[in-house]
Amino acid sequence: PTMAHSQALLVLENFIGGKFVPCSSYIDSYNPSTGDVYCRVPDSGKEEVEAAVKAAKDAFPIWSSKSPSERSQILNKLADLIEHDLEAFAQAESKDQGKTITFARTVDIPRAVHNFRFFASSILHHVTECTEMPTMGCVHYTSRAPVGVAGLISPWNLPLYLLTWKIAPAIACGNTVVAKPSEMTSVTAWMMCKLLEKAGVPPGVVNVVLGTGAKAGEALVCHPDVPLISFTGSTLTAQRITERSAPHCKRLSLELGGKNPAIVFDDADLSQCIPTTVRSSFANQGEICLCTSRIFVQRGIYNEFLKRFVAEAKKWKTGSPSDPTVSVGALISKEHLEKVRNYVKKAQAEGARVLCGEGVDPLALPPDNQKGYFMLPTVITEVKDESCCMQEEIFGPVTCVVAFDTEEEVIKRANSVKYGLAATVWSSNVGRVHRVAHRLQSGLVWTNCWLVRDLNLPFGGMKASGIGREGAKDSYEFFTEVKTITIKH
Repeated sequence: PTMAHSQALLVLENFIGGKFVPCSSYIDSYNPSTGDVYCRVPDSGKEEVEAAVKAAKDAFPIWSSKSPSERSQILNKLADLIEHDLEAFAQAESKDQGKTITFARTVDIPRAVHNFRFFASSILHHVTECTEMPTMGCVHYTSRAPVGVAGLISPWNLPLYLLTWKIAPAIACGNTVVAKPSEMTSVTAWMMCKLLEKAGVPPGVVNVVLGTGAKAGEALVCHPDVPLISFTGSTLTAQRITERSAPHCKRLSLELGGKNPAIVFDDADLSQCIPTTVRSSFANQGEICLCTSRIFVQRGIYNEFLKRFVAEAKKWKTGSPSDPTVSVGALISKEHLEKVRNYVKKAQAEGARVLCGEGVDPLALPPDNQKGYFMLPTVITEVKDESCCMQEEIFGPVTCVVAFDTEEEVIKRANSVKYGLAATVWSSNVGRVHRVAHRLQSGLVWTNCWLVRDLNLPFGGMKASGIGREGAKDSYEFFTEVKTITIKH
C-alpha cells in the first residue's frame, strides 16, 4: 500500500495504567465487508502483558477498598457514556466485525450498556450467609472479597457485548482487569478505553492489551499474578488455556461452542416457530454460540416446515452491513468463510441436499462489497446424524433440517453431540415441554422462543460447551473469594 493509503488506516494502541501506549509491532485487521485492511492492531506479547498486570496489581488496593455503591456509580456513568455514543460504537462494530448495522445498533451496543448497568445494580444486592450453633456458643458467617487481577479473553462475534459481560462483573466486585479482545475485532474495546477516565475509572483498573491468542493471550494465561481467567471462545483454545493455567491452579470460567438443537413437535405453532427459527439459525451470520444448527422436525409436519422455512430464509437479504434492509452481513474473515463453505461441500459429498443458499442461489453484491466475505443463509437436509455438519460447530449461516418420529428418539439424537450449550423446544403441550427440557443435556433450554435472557440467571454450557456459569449470582461467586469466619461468644 502507498504511504497515503496507510495513513488513512486506523491505528489502535494498548491501554495500560490509564494511558494509551504504542506497540513496537502491529498486525492488520480487515474490514470483512470489503476485504481491505482498515486497521492496525498492536501485536502485544509478554512485555505488554507484564506492564498491564503490574498496572492492575498497583490499582487493586484502592479499587477493591471502594464501597460497592461507589463502584456502582462509576459503572453507571460508563454505561451512560457508551450509550451517548451508541451510534458511533454501532458503526465501528459493524465495520470491524461485518455484522449488520441494524444488529449492532439493536443488539450489541445496547447489551454492552445494559451489562454495565445490570452489574452496577446487582452488586448492591448480594448478601452473605450466617449460621448459628447455640450448643457450641458459636456463630458462623461468610465474607466475600475480590480476588485480584482478572484475565479476560473475549471473542470476535459479539465484540463489545461479550467483553463488557466480563469486565462489568469483574470490576463491580472490586477486581482489576487485563482484557484481551480478539485481534480481529478490537476497535470498540479501544473506543471504550477512551471513556474510562471520564467515567471515573481509576488508572490501572481496566487495562486492554491487544494482540493474538498465541502471543498476548498465552502471556496473560501464564502470568503468575493473574489468578482468574474468564474466556469465551472455542473449545480447542479452552483446552490450551486449561493446560497452561494448570500449574498455577487458576480459577477458570470457560464459555465455549455449541451445536444447538431445535426440536419442533407436530403441535408447534409454525407461525411463531418458523420466523424465530430462521432468526436463531442466521442471526449475526450464524456467528453466535447460541445459534440453532440442527433442526429436528416431527415427520407429520416435516414437509410443510421445510417449505415454509426455506421460503422465509430466502427473504433474508445478504449484502453491505451498512444497508439497513440487509439481514446477513459479512463473515469475520476469508479463512472463516472458507471453513464454513467447506462444511457445505462435505455435506453435498455425503449425499445431503442443499435447499437454498451456498452454491444454489446467486449472491448479488454491491460493487464495493465484491471482495467481502459473504454467504447466503444455507439450509441442508437429508444429512446423517454422524455427519460432521451435524456434529461440529460450523459458526456460520448454515443449518441442517432432519425428521424425527418420537419424543424418546429425538431426545437421544439431540443429546448425541459433544456440546451442550442451548436448545429450543417448540410444542404447545406443557407437559411435553417440561419433560423434554429436563432431559436435554443443555445449559439453556428455550421453549417457543429464542434468546430471551434474564441476566440474573445462570448462563453457560454442559459437556464441551464449557465450565462455570455467568450471571448475577454466578459471576459474583466467580469474581470473589469466600471466607468462612467462626466466632465463639
